[in-house]
Amino acid sequence: MKSLIISDIHANLSALNAVLEDVGSVDANWCLGDLVGYGPDPNECVDLIKSLPNLVCLLGNHDSATAGFIDDITFNPMARQAIRWTKETITPENLEFLVNLPEREQIGNVAFAHGSPREPVWEYILDTRTATENFDYFKTPYCLIGHTHLPTLFTLKEGDHLAKLTIPDQGDIVELEPRAIINPGSVGQPRDRDPRAAYAVFDTEEQTIEFHRVSYDIPSVQERMRKAELPLRHIQRLIDGW
Repeated sequence: MKSLIISDIHANLSALNAVLEDVGSVDANWCLGDLVGYGPDPNECVDLIKSLPNLVCLLGNHDSATAGFIDDITFNPMARQAIRWTKETITPENLEFLVNLPEREQIGNVAFAHGSPREPVWEYILDTRTATENFDYFKTPYCLIGHTHLPTLFTLKEGDHLAKLTIPDQGDIVELEPRAIINPGSVGQPRDRDPRAAYAVFDTEEQTIEFHRVSYDIPSVQERMRKAELPLRHIQRLIDGW
């Protein structure tokens, strides 16, 4: 079975459509959270995600703030502005969808969290020390996360005291061995200096994960953001992937 792994769409419909077109047919769709925030298309993105077959979808921190679970004062001013715009824009039906998203999930030998298995909504796993500590908080061979907007693979072999970090390239196919924490990167707002939308495909039979990037029409997204009067910084960063 092949599963599409996506995260941090951030209301970027053009990027999401590009990913879905690029990946083609899959058996399941796994979304690791942050459907909304930053971008101009919250309802369109939630509607599209809801329509995907065999869907697992988690609650991200921007989803949580939009749903009212987190006070948006905890976000920086520009992110707060985007969240408040999203709150005004989201439909009641799509808000209800966000409200009912789980923070954690597990399917077979794979655990899911937006931020980390230790703190599923908020914690960033950016370094080997934090990754190593988080291996104690899930029991499955593999854990999928998002939140950092960076494609990464942390592995911890039996007997090792510190996790190993691998930065995957476009098209890399990794044969997985227990245990691993895997981040596919961001669909809607990459931050690794590559503006292309990021996603991954997990093959549950072969126990492999393949990392992908796909280009999309960034100027059209930027124009929609300008019309919505969303923060200039969020508009500018799309073109350079930072």
